[in-house]
Amino acid sequence: MSGAGEFSVLPIPGIPEVAEGFDLGAAIAAGAELTDEDVVAISQKPVSKAEGRVVELATVTPGTAAETLAAELGKDPRLVELILAESRAVVRTDPGRSILITEPVHGFVCANSGIDTSNLSGGEAVLLLPEDSDRSARRIRAEIEAAAGVRPAVLITDSFGRAWRLGQSEVAIGCAGIDPLDDWRGRTDRAGMTLAATNIAVADQVAAAADLARTKTSGTPAVRLRGLGRFVRTEDGGGCRGQLRAPEDDLFR
Repeated sequence: MSGAGEFSVLPIPGIPEVAEGFDLGAAIAAGAELTDEDVVAISQKPVSKAEGRVVELATVTPGTAAETLAAELGKDPRLVELILAESRAVVRTDPGRSILITEPVHGFVCANSGIDTSNLSGGEAVLLLPEDSDRSARRIRAEIEAAAGVRPAVLITDSFGRAWRLGQSEVAIGCAGIDPLDDWRGRTDRAGMTLAATNIAVADQVAAAADLARTKTSGTPAVRLRGLGRFVRTEDGGGCRGQLRAPEDDLFR
């Protein structure tokens, strides 16, 4: 057993290129010896591919709103049509930098509704986020249990930009079996002072650690983290939606 604060991160090999209907949980279970106290972090792309979230741009007909916004931003109007279809609000645009920030139906504020064009067929296909990443995490956890008889916590992760710092960081967009936040408010620190604001984004920290082990070009989308059993729960829990700020508390807006 790892000591306090000590954990290990191990990429899970052997996961092939994913197509719609692929059993990710079984592939993960086959690639690693898992326990009920482990955390499995898997990048969003294979999850979306397994759920059939690949869209060929040739099949998209942009509407007037998408055509107008695309002309302002210098973007493909078909892509903008999908971005708008996947969002419930446009948060900000920056024509000078071709930036379109939206609030997708999941509630995560991000660029382009999280739609990805990398590592696909020459830019003519795009990858949408899972319809419900928390549900995806619960499904993969169940698939792992069916294949291996254990229930590690599961994170779905993706790269997000940050409003006040340069560079992207991997964050959790879905989880099962782990609380996304470790709330220390009301507890006391070592000096006996009551903590008023400390609410640790555990799932995001785990996602970032997993990404360091996975690397962007390794072709290894899943990682096993061991030594974090104190965060793993038997129940699936409420997922990452509990991390979302209410609009009135969102300092970005």
